[in-house]
Amino acid sequence: MDLDALQLRREARRRQLRRRRLTAICVLAALAAFAAIVAIVLVHGSSGRAPAARATASAGAPRTGAHSHHAKSRAPATDVRIGPPGTDAIPILIYHVIAAPPPGAPFPGLYVEPSEFAEQMRALEHAGWHAVTLDEAEAYWRRGVPLGAGKPIVVSFDNGYQSQYTQALPVLRRLDWVGNENIQLTGLPPSQGGLGPQEIRGLLSAGWELDTQGMSHASLISLNAEELRYQVAEARKILQRRYDIPVNWFCYPSGLYDATVEAAVKAAGYTGSTTVVPGWAHPSENPYRLHRLRVLGGTTGEQLLALVDGVRDEPPAPTSFTTP
Repeated sequence: MDLDALQLRREARRRQLRRRRLTAICVLAALAAFAAIVAIVLVHGSSGRAPAARATASAGAPRTGAHSHHAKSRAPATDVRIGPPGTDAIPILIYHVIAAPPPGAPFPGLYVEPSEFAEQMRALEHAGWHAVTLDEAEAYWRRGVPLGAGKPIVVSFDNGYQSQYTQALPVLRRLDWVGNENIQLTGLPPSQGGLGPQEIRGLLSAGWELDTQGMSHASLISLNAEELRYQVAEARKILQRRYDIPVNWFCYPSGLYDATVEAAVKAAGYTGSTTVVPGWAHPSENPYRLHRLRVLGGTTGEQLLALVDGVRDEPPAPTSFTTP
């Protein structure tokens, strides 16, 4: 074989090897791209399903999905308007101790037995209600963020009694509902039936919203300026640092407030505050004077439905919630 023929054969062999290498590289690249697409589909598919349902684990267990990073994730954090501001009023229920009243209890009406509470929540669900937080209600009122199908209601708990964790949480969890905890930071330690930090974190992991009644449930209308600031502003700062949450709402202890107290709540940066004045909370009312409905012991499910429907009043004069 002459030299030219040998060189031609070698060149043909080189071209054949290059084609084989190029084919192999293309096949590997295609396989890698396919694997990446499959991984993206799996990840987005699972994350898209997670927020659709709340976990049904036992009380205190960490929740998964959209609520594993606390209630602050439940409503959009931005101030972007989603749609027209909501105009529907929303009832806010008031609960205290979820237990039978002990002998000699000074305020036995504030004790709702666990079986009564469960019956009341089932009655609300059967009547088409579903629980939301105050942050969600405010996002609906201010930015038009949808609240889902059915009739929204806020289930709020005052003071921070341990039974709100041991008795109320499991009931709401079975319904895939959340609550609003208005905690006082002192004066109700775990040894006296109060919530401890671990239980508060359990509520937050379950999607509850944590708000406050101040440091010690003091009568705010009798305090000087520094004492009032401590009760209102310092309580919010402590809870924000301790649990890494917004704490957007204040609850007036015993429902007592005046113009000075309201001004202190505004100055502390709260979005609004709740009272014990009977009625539904309206988007057009002063957000620092939202009405609520106290639920007393001995109330049946049907009586609660009648209470909620019977006190729906006309909205007061428009104020800040509906302003741009």
